[in-house]
Order: sequence, then C-alpha cells, then structure tokens
Amino acid sequence: MTTLIPAWSEGSLLPVEKLKVHRLGLRHKAVSVFVLRGNEVLIQRRALGKYHTPGLWANTCCTHPEWQEPPLDCANRRLREELGITNLALEYRDTIEYRADVGDRLTEHEVVDLFTAAAPESLTMVPNPNEVMDTDWMSYDLLCEKVERFPQLFTPWLKIYLDEHSSRIFGHAS
Repeated sequence: MTTLIPAWSEGSLLPVEKLKVHRLGLRHKAVSVFVLRGNEVLIQRRALGKYHTPGLWANTCCTHPEWQEPPLDCANRRLREELGITNLALEYRDTIEYRADVGDRLTEHEVVDLFTAAAPESLTMVPNPNEVMDTDWMSYDLLCEKVERFPQLFTPWLKIYLDEHSSRIFGHAS
C-alpha cells in the first residue's frame, strides 16, 4: 500500500508518496509525541525493519499524517499502532520545522506538530514489533546526558528536539 503524506511540491501542499518525500527531501508534515510520567520521558527504539534510522532511540512516537488527516488524530493513531497506547489526553505544544539527514540519501524536512501527554503510573503498552523493538522511561536529564555522550544511538530529530526545542516540548528552559 502506498502511503500519501502532505508535502510541499511546486509551491503547493499535495499528497506525495512517503518514500519519494524522503528521497527528494521535500518539506512535509509530521507529528511527534512525548509521553511523560513526572520528570520521565517514554522513549522507543525503532524496529530494525524500519526503512530509515532502524535500531535508534527516538521520542515516544513520531510519524507523518496521512493526506487530509488532522494532526491530533494522527498522533493518537500512531500511539495506538506503534505502542498500543490509547486514551491519553494529548496536548498540542507547538509547531516546529527541521531538516536532517537520516541516512541512505534520505532526508527528513519536517513541519512537526508537537504533542505531550501525561501518563498514569498504570499505563499499559503493547509495542508493535514491526515498529518498536524496545521502550524505556528515562528522566529528562539522563536522556539529555545520554544523547550528548552517545549521539549515534539516537535519531537525528530527537537530538534536534532536545537541543533546540526543549522548552516548547517540556515547558522549561533547555
């Protein structure tokens, strides 16, 4: 099945095939979710079968909305599809833009709607092994320390989020 995502092409927002967007480095829409529990952040390690950045640690969930899919619906859909998480109250935080090389001559040039959600202690997860190979709860400070010490273990966008957009996501000075 071909996934069409919203991308800017020839000056207009159009439905474009997802892999083509990344091969051409087209500016496109995305969502990122950070599930928080106190000062901890839920992170995921991407499955080895992912076509870019396999095996790297990322924020809780990130994806591209399907053509004409509202960002909040997309964020809830992917939390359910990737991690089996449902019924969290997502809060829109901001929209940011970044560009990053993700390997294999692929580029993410994303306009990202950022969402957070507070997780109860009893949060149930059922990770989809086609999407996620591991999860971890990590304090914000430890996550920043690990990303700085071992950047090769983390996705480019997570590094950008922590370096440039931390206050927008977590509500404090970075």
